[in-house]
Amino acid sequence: MGAVTTALPTRIPHGRTARRLEWSFLPPHIRAEVERRLGAPVTGAASQTGGFTPGFASVLTCADGSRHFVKAASTIAQKQFADAYREEARKLELLPDGLPAPRLRWIHDADDWVVLGFEHVEGRAPLRPWVPDELTAASAMAVEIARLLTPAPAGIDRAVDEFAGWPALWDRIDHPRRDECGALAARYADVVDGDTLVHTDIRDDNLLVRPDGSVVMCDWNWPVAGAAWLDSLFLLIGPRGDGLDIEAHIATHPLLGGVDPEEIDVVIALVLGYFETSAAQPVPPTSPYLRQAQAWQRDVLRDWLAERRGWVPQ
Repeated sequence: MGAVTTALPTRIPHGRTARRLEWSFLPPHIRAEVERRLGAPVTGAASQTGGFTPGFASVLTCADGSRHFVKAASTIAQKQFADAYREEARKLELLPDGLPAPRLRWIHDADDWVVLGFEHVEGRAPLRPWVPDELTAASAMAVEIARLLTPAPAGIDRAVDEFAGWPALWDRIDHPRRDECGALAARYADVVDGDTLVHTDIRDDNLLVRPDGSVVMCDWNWPVAGAAWLDSLFLLIGPRGDGLDIEAHIATHPLLGGVDPEEIDVVIALVLGYFETSAAQPVPPTSPYLRQAQAWQRDVLRDWLAERRGWVPQ
């Protein structure tokens, strides 16, 4: 990946985008339940401030030296996020062993809280701006997950259904190529259909680079059954925006290299419509950087699609 594209500037504080509950602010009965599950008192808590949700998410260190990753949300004050954690647990239970992903060890769904306990994975988020070696490692992980999750487990929604409302978003978007983008997105069904479980939310704050350079994928909230190459394409949004030579990456990729370029454009147009509309929504008080991050991804996809289609700026 010797060549680069122009990086898109951003002021997003990568790794510090979330406002999360701290361990000391969890109710005493929930702290006691977590310690019971972990088998020892908690002596340290490092909040994980990446991502865009306000739920509790910390690496907990116990008196016996063990470490664990725990997520929690109130079913009263944070119902949307508690429901998401509950759904994540349901979907994780459908996945086979051996995935490059943290294992869910237990769930507590009572006392007005949903709490998930995961194995701790030693690692850090990919560097931002993205660097070629870490993109290569993350891409290899996405290919391996596609292999391991074909066919998709039963009980997973299909990409065709999950994305069904996205093409119509172009009807209300102000974009100089709205008609062309809408026409591309309208062809999505045949393109995204498939029998591979796709994570769909593969980006730097959902990835961990381990000390050996390998990568694991976290936060399995939105998996669908779809085309095997979708995660590999979604992964490229951040690196493209950071200036890496994504087209060279695609050309030699074991999954993307064989995809009709027109089909890649269909998916870019489909996802661009989502970010065009999402970025324009009000900023939620619990996630101050969410719209800024969505607007950056929107701008990356705008430039990427225009370059691929040969569109002259209007």
